[in-house]
Amino acid sequence: MSILEISEEASLKVMAVRSEESDAEKLGLRVAVSGVSGVEYSYDLAFVPVEEATDDDISYEVGDLTVIIPLASKEKLAGATLDIPQNADQGGLVIRNPNRPNPLGDIGDLELTGDVPDRINQLLDQKVNPALASHGGFATLVGVDGSTAHVSMGGGCQGCSMSQATLTEGIRASILEAVPEIKDVVDVTDHSSGEQPFYS
Repeated sequence: MSILEISEEASLKVMAVRSEESDAEKLGLRVAVSGVSGVEYSYDLAFVPVEEATDDDISYEVGDLTVIIPLASKEKLAGATLDIPQNADQGGLVIRNPNRPNPLGDIGDLELTGDVPDRINQLLDQKVNPALASHGGFATLVGVDGSTAHVSMGGGCQGCSMSQATLTEGIRASILEAVPEIKDVVDVTDHSSGEQPFYS
């Protein structure tokens, strides 16, 4: 099963570059997420001997090319495509990835205790709100309904064009990771007026 798809044009380009390497037929293309650059992942692409792939690597064939994905990059690259740029003058390759890094970072080793609302509030107080404070904003737990948390944003965030993305990609991801009982996070902020609608 392919994790990272490779377009036909990109495959031709990769194979042309590989053909210039010594022992080209023994080399696979290793693609790894190497870090975060702004709101996108950054990547490391390299030709490596196929025999050097470890048991933790995921290897599969795309035509005559072996693609090697480190296990740590598997979920981050799932559904992505290696392609050529739309601007023909740009050159190189691009990775079109539907996945985004959590803009609030990893939750780390937070010790959350108590019932579900208590743990969500601790997460917001210790991790989320310090990150939002640089924008003058904050997030508040409005309530928990079964496995759904209702969260509102205030301060400088509710009217910000990036607030919806921040809530969806950052706060939501952090709550789902830290509080496994929660399966969904609903934004109840009225982003157009900056007022919090009634939560029932």
